[in-house]
Amino acid sequence: MKDPYLPIPIRIDGMVFENEARDIKTFRLVFTDEPNRIGFSFLPGQFAELSLMGAGECPIGIASSPTEPDHLLLTVKRAGIATTALHRSSVGDIIGIRGPLGNTFPIPAMEGKSIVIVGGGFAFTTLRSMIKYVLAENNRGRFNDLTVIYGARNPGELLYKSELEEWEGRKDLKVLVTVDKGDDRWTRHIGVVPNVLRTVAPAAKDATVLVCGPPIMVRYTLPVLADLGFKPESIFLSLEMRMKCGIGQCGRCNIGPKYVCKDGPVFSFAELQQLPQEY
Repeated sequence: MKDPYLPIPIRIDGMVFENEARDIKTFRLVFTDEPNRIGFSFLPGQFAELSLMGAGECPIGIASSPTEPDHLLLTVKRAGIATTALHRSSVGDIIGIRGPLGNTFPIPAMEGKSIVIVGGGFAFTTLRSMIKYVLAENNRGRFNDLTVIYGARNPGELLYKSELEEWEGRKDLKVLVTVDKGDDRWTRHIGVVPNVLRTVAPAAKDATVLVCGPPIMVRYTLPVLADLGFKPESIFLSLEMRMKCGIGQCGRCNIGPKYVCKDGPVFSFAELQQLPQEY
């Protein structure tokens, strides 16, 4: 990214509704020229700023993996002016993108270790990026066991449903999908994510945990991880609340001396314990 303030053009190549409420869409984006595609080099955990002419910008976690080089996937919940404008866009429209921004999940430190991924609701996006990265043929041997625990309020709010089914059928990872409240067709787990995590009880030795979800889920997940023996320095959280400019200039996302967009959005729990209790 030559100029962090200047968006580059990217085309909407496809879109799909993810939930029954139809307020969450995954957009498939492709760059309009090869140099920009090659220059947009990212790793799981990072985000991008999407620019909609006349509507503004919105920071969105990158849901695709670097192992999917021909496109970007960004899953967007309709919430404000910019996201509403994006939802009203059509395939073929050109929008702007700035990035990649922020830091990444601690991938080098996770090599040779097991990975536990804990996600909730709409916040599963960048965790999807990490899962796809680990499962890529050239990467899978770099990591040990992969356990994924993902929950939503109800079955209609789960993201990436077809991929979840695919992952459940694989033998090189363990996937547990849960909902707070099921329906007549639901045959998987029922219960909040922290309770399912306690039941699964993944081993803490030589393991790293990645957590991203609603604040209430995170609040009750952290004590469970402590009870299971995970140390604060082995727990990493992705925080995206209040981000705006993406480059630490507007001050909207500061937490103590840190800026979530610039110093994060990935922080270890050990780091967060040294900061004001804002999250």
